[in-house]
Amino acid sequence: MNLTLSQRLSLVFSVLLLACCGASAWLQIRANIMHEKEVVQGLSRGLARSIALDAQLMHADSDPAPETGAPASEGLGPEAVRRLFGQLMVVNPNVEVYLLDLEGRIVGHAAPAGHLKRDHVNLEPIQRLLDNQPLPIQGDDPRSETGRKVFSAAVLRMGERKVGYIYVILQSEEHDRLAARATASSVLRTTLWSMAIVALLGLVAGLVAFRLITRPLHRLADTMRQLDTKAEQLALPPPNAGGGRDEIAILEHAYGEMAARINEQWQTVRQLDHERREVVANISHDLRTPLGSLHGYLETLSLKDETLDAPGRQHYLGIALAQSRKVGRLAQALFELARLEHGAVAPEIESFSLSDLIQDVFQKFELRAEEKQLQLNAVLPHPAPMVRADLGMIERVLTNLFDNAIRHTPPGGTVEIEVEQDAQGHISITVSDTGPGIPADMEEVLFRRPFALRGERREGGLGLLIVSRILQLHGSGIELVRVPQRGAVFRFTLATV
Repeated sequence: MNLTLSQRLSLVFSVLLLACCGASAWLQIRANIMHEKEVVQGLSRGLARSIALDAQLMHADSDPAPETGAPASEGLGPEAVRRLFGQLMVVNPNVEVYLLDLEGRIVGHAAPAGHLKRDHVNLEPIQRLLDNQPLPIQGDDPRSETGRKVFSAAVLRMGERKVGYIYVILQSEEHDRLAARATASSVLRTTLWSMAIVALLGLVAGLVAFRLITRPLHRLADTMRQLDTKAEQLALPPPNAGGGRDEIAILEHAYGEMAARINEQWQTVRQLDHERREVVANISHDLRTPLGSLHGYLETLSLKDETLDAPGRQHYLGIALAQSRKVGRLAQALFELARLEHGAVAPEIESFSLSDLIQDVFQKFELRAEEKQLQLNAVLPHPAPMVRADLGMIERVLTNLFDNAIRHTPPGGTVEIEVEQDAQGHISITVSDTGPGIPADMEEVLFRRPFALRGERREGGLGLLIVSRILQLHGSGIELVRVPQRGAVFRFTLATV
């Protein structure tokens, strides 16, 4: 499912909003509970002390029972304690009263049979309460194996002697049942409704905010769609000069700059198209010259056939054949360049040995190099590298580069090919000569259109154009490298196996 930016932002915002509302509700409920416990414990802090004083007032002359530490008089016997505690719990059902000995054991209570889950209470929270430490302080709930509740506690004395503790749980089982029922029926429902209302209002506000934020993005996207569908009209907006500092304004400003660059590139494309037309015109001119010469010599042979001797006839025929081969090379190069330009040729990638290919190219130019007294050198790594490319196309690249190098290198010079492997695993191939090199003012158009060098045209410059297009099909390119004491130095890269 593909969602727009606004939809994704809205979805993420909704999830985060619900999570925050849930966490807020939980924290609010917990804070209310802790507040209630603090209030209840604060209000009832002296309850246990009142019970202890009342018990001492009624039975101050009693002696404690030796086996329990509780008062031994008949008024404070087990049944009397149960009755007393039961009466207190009837008067205030919110409390549960327990009598503890000095070690925290429960020695008196009014709990129904089976409700008491502990026989011992930890005295550390009791001591903290007696020391007036901050509330709420929770102690062990005798009617729960692990539960803890707020309580009131006081020391039980007989005369001046400490005999135990009055331990009062301030939120009894009955309180818990009523509180759970009230929570389920009222508080929880109110909290959920509040959370739902807050979430709904927050969601509406967030969606409105996202709409306001993304509106410039929608406007920018519409402009880009129009640019894509009407590119030929170049309906490009100027760069945004509003000076906005938010991200959307920065994006619009960047898009305006991009639009300006596209305009410049469009002008470049038009210039390239103009240059291509010039190439066609130059090629037509280059074809017209040898064709005219060929026609002239053939016409001369036809008119002077009876007066020419055999050597003269062969001379004219040789010139005519040379011009014919030149026309053929130009036509073939032009046809090949046209197929490369229009995507009619796709490279057939295969793995092959680059050293074997270089050896074949050397054999092709061996006789021409000997005629001009040139030296052909190859610097290859060991072991011989394997590359992935179209064998025929790369052979054409090397052939064109060697042909140019041999043609423009003076006798006694050197043509060299060097193969290296870079850190990225690509094979770098450099073809250099000791000729006059390429003038600096020709570098800009070297691989774009035919150029003249010392008054002579390099077969219309089509050789380097073809090299550039072939390497572009391989995801590479060719560059002219300036090397001291060398002529023209061309470098390109190929992928390894």
